[in-house]
Amino acid sequence: MRLFTKLTTLAAVGCMTIMAGTAAFSQEVTLKLGHLANEDNSWHLAAVKFGEELNTLTEGRIAVEVFPNESLGKEIDLINGMQLGTVDMTITGESLQNWAPMAALLAVPYAYRSLEHMDEVASGPIGDDIEAQIIEKSRVRPIAFFARGPRNLTSQRAITTPADLDGMKMRVPNVPLFVDVWQALGASPTPMAFSEVFTSLQSGVIDGQENPLALIRSANFNEVQGYVNQTEHVRSWIYLTIAESTWAKLSAEDQSAVMEAAATAQAYERDLLLESLANDQAYLEEKGMTFVDVDGAAFQAAAKDAVLANVSDEIKPIVEDLFAN
Repeated sequence: MRLFTKLTTLAAVGCMTIMAGTAAFSQEVTLKLGHLANEDNSWHLAAVKFGEELNTLTEGRIAVEVFPNESLGKEIDLINGMQLGTVDMTITGESLQNWAPMAALLAVPYAYRSLEHMDEVASGPIGDDIEAQIIEKSRVRPIAFFARGPRNLTSQRAITTPADLDGMKMRVPNVPLFVDVWQALGASPTPMAFSEVFTSLQSGVIDGQENPLALIRSANFNEVQGYVNQTEHVRSWIYLTIAESTWAKLSAEDQSAVMEAAATAQAYERDLLLESLANDQAYLEEKGMTFVDVDGAAFQAAAKDAVLANVSDEIKPIVEDLFAN
C-alpha cells in the first residue's frame, strides 16, 4: 500500500512537472525579423539591439532571430509573409503605400527641412495617422522609426542654387516624381540603373547623381565627382514593424516590452546614423570631395509644384502644409 501511494505521488509530481514545463514552453516565442540591409548597416545593428533588449525585458521568454541581406525574402515578400502569418517582423517604409497611401509621406522631396522637423512629423499627429492607416490597411504595425541619411547631389562643379543646375545631365531613379522634380529644378534628369552610374560619370555621359552619403562612399563616386552639394532634397524614415497577427498573440505585458525595446532600438539607431554621417563626410573630404552649402529654400520653392503634381490627392493637403511650414 505504501509502495502504491509512493508511486502514485511520484506520478502526480511527474505529471505536474510535465504540465509546468509545457506551460513554460508555451510562453516562449521566437520572432523572425527579416530585412534587406547588410550586417554592417545601422538598421541591422538596431534590429539586433531590439532583440537583445526584448529578450532581457521578458527574461528570455521572447527571442528575436534577425535575417539580414534579404535572406528571409525581399521586402514586399516579407510584408506579404507578415500578412499571411509566416513572418513576424521587418524593416520597411514607403513600400507600404501599396496598401496604405499615407506611407508615401515617408519620403516626399523637400517636405522636411531638417532632421528635427522630420522627427516632429513622424512622432506627431501626422505620424500617428500614417501608422493607423498602415495598421488598418496592411495589417502591419509600426513600432519604431529609423531615419535615413538625406540624399545629396554630387557633381563636378559647385551647385548652390537651382540656376546652377541649368541643363546639367544627372542620373535619377526611374521614378516620375524624381524625374519631374529635377526637371523643375533646371537639370536634365536621366533615369538609369544604379549599376551604370559610375561608368557613366567617368565617361561624361552624365554630370552628376544624387544619393545618401553612405552610398556615395560605398560606390566610390569620389573617384569621378568632386563636389557633394548638400541639397538634402529627400529626408525620410523607415519603420521597424511587427505583423498585426503576431502582435495580437502577445500579452499586454509583452506588448509593453516590445514597445520599450523598440524605443531603445530607435535611439540606438539614431546614434549610429549620426556617427555614420560624420564618418562618411570626413572620409569623402579626405578623398578630395568638397561639401557645398546650398540655398535650401530656393530649391524647395522651385520643386514645390512638381512635388504636388506627383502626390496623391489623399496626401496633397498634408504636403502643402509641410511646404508652408
